[in-house]
Order: sequence, then C-alpha cells, then structure tokens
Amino acid sequence: MELTAGKVAVVTGAASGIGFALASRFARAGLDVVLADIEVPALAAAEHKIADLGVNTLAVPTDVSDEAAVQALAAAAVERFGAVHVVCNNAGVESDADPWFGPVSAWKWVLGVNLWGVIHGIRAFLPHLLGQGGGHFVNTASIAGLYPGFAPSYDASKHAVVAISEGLYNSMSLAGLPVGVSVLCPGWVRTSIMDASRNWPASLGEQPPPSLGSEVVSKYVRRAIDEAMRPAAVADLVADAVVEGRFWVFTEQSFVDLVVRRWQRVAERANPDRGVDLPGMPPSAQLREEVLALLGLVSPE
Repeated sequence: MELTAGKVAVVTGAASGIGFALASRFARAGLDVVLADIEVPALAAAEHKIADLGVNTLAVPTDVSDEAAVQALAAAAVERFGAVHVVCNNAGVESDADPWFGPVSAWKWVLGVNLWGVIHGIRAFLPHLLGQGGGHFVNTASIAGLYPGFAPSYDASKHAVVAISEGLYNSMSLAGLPVGVSVLCPGWVRTSIMDASRNWPASLGEQPPPSLGSEVVSKYVRRAIDEAMRPAAVADLVADAVVEGRFWVFTEQSFVDLVVRRWQRVAERANPDRGVDLPGMPPSAQLREEVLALLGLVSPE
C-alpha cells in the first residue's frame, strides 16, 4: 500500500518511542495522523510536534486495555477523517515483578496492554478497513515473540501478538480481502520501555516490587537500549513493509539468528538452552554469577 497524502494513520503508544517515530514517519509521507496514548501531557506534546510537520492530527487519550476506549478511538478517527488506512497497534509495557511469586496484577497489566490492546485494535478498526476497501495493520510484537527469555509475562504477550498477527494475515489472505498485516519484532530499540511502570494503573492496586536480582539484569538491559537502534530507523523499516506488503519486520539479524537456532533445538527435541548470550548483553554466565552474588548465594558446581 502506498503511503501518500490524503491517507490516515492511527498509532497507539504514540507519545514516545517507536509510536512517536511511526507517527512522525507517516506524517513526513503526507499522511494525517491519529495519535493515541495513555499519557495525556506527553500525548499533547507529541501531537503538537506532528502537526508542525504540516499534516492534520487528532490526539485521543486511550487506554488500549479497555475495549470501549479503543472502540471510541476508532469512532473518533473515522468521524474526524472519514477513513483510516494504516493502524499501528503499538502500545506496550513490561514489568520486572516476580512472575511466579509476585501479584497477578503485573500479569494483568502486561497482558492487558500488550495482548488485549492489539486484539481490541484489530476488532475496532477491521470493520472500517473492510468497509472502505482496504488498509494495513502493523502490530508491534518483539523478538521476544519468537525467542522467549526476557520476562515471562512480556514473552507470553509478544508470542500472542505474533500468533494473532499471523492468524489475521491468513484470514485476510484466504478470504481475498484487501487488508495487509505486518508484525514488528524488534530487538533492542532506544525507547523508555524500562520505565513503563510510570503508567501503572491505580485500578490494579499497589504497584508490585521488582523481583529479586532484577536490578542486575535491568542495568545491562538499560545499557543495551541506550546503545540501540533509534526509533526513527525502526519506523523506516515499518513504512517499507507497509509499502511492500511484507509481514515480518525485523531490526537485527543477530536476534533472528538466535530464533533460528532455537527452532533447530526444538526440531531436535532438545530442552531449552538457558545459557544463550543475547546480543548487546554480557555473557549469560556472568549475569547469573552477578545475580547470585547480589542474593548472597554461591553458584552450584
């Protein structure tokens, strides 16, 4: 699908990071942009910057975990512009709460935004795309959607986004419907994902504490993110995928190589390999030793 003036893009999580970069990239192509985010002041600032690029904009404060809020977003976008051509279900969060002994509220938050946000986005906008004769979805997953080993709740949510995206792609293709689908599976990107807890919802009660030893891993993850690809470069890759009708959008071949090796082990019926070194991170053995040292434990021989 060509990205040209007169078309309209909707981006959730648009106030920062990849979402803002996507909004900016579409605006520079001449598209009008609907920006959605739960952070109202940051959303207003983002809309102002996008409007300065010379396109029409609409900012809609939206909690993507709330079905009614996403339906309202779709209605507002169509009422304002008459049509929507690109829908980026991009909003995402992560939690460093203990997945097994911490409160289940952390799971509800991550799955509510990362998984249900995508489901709500597809269900709210798909009827409009079909009714107007076509469009394109971009669902933001992660390389964690193909290679678990980051945080269980995050991995689970992103695996689901990949599966949902592939299911939607197959449904549209088999029915011969003019709706394209891309799934974005980035590695490290220079965003504020590690500070997602700033948007912890009061409705879920007290924010859970981080898991024991998480500060060791978080320190290195933050460094990897600080040194990673800029969101604007990711947005360029997404725009190319929309134009070319391409499903998979990857940012780092080194992570794709890990995915391939993982599936080779799956094909061999081998147990998961816990000693894999992730790109941009210290050796897994070093991380393990640092966590054990922090907890006052000794590594078993």
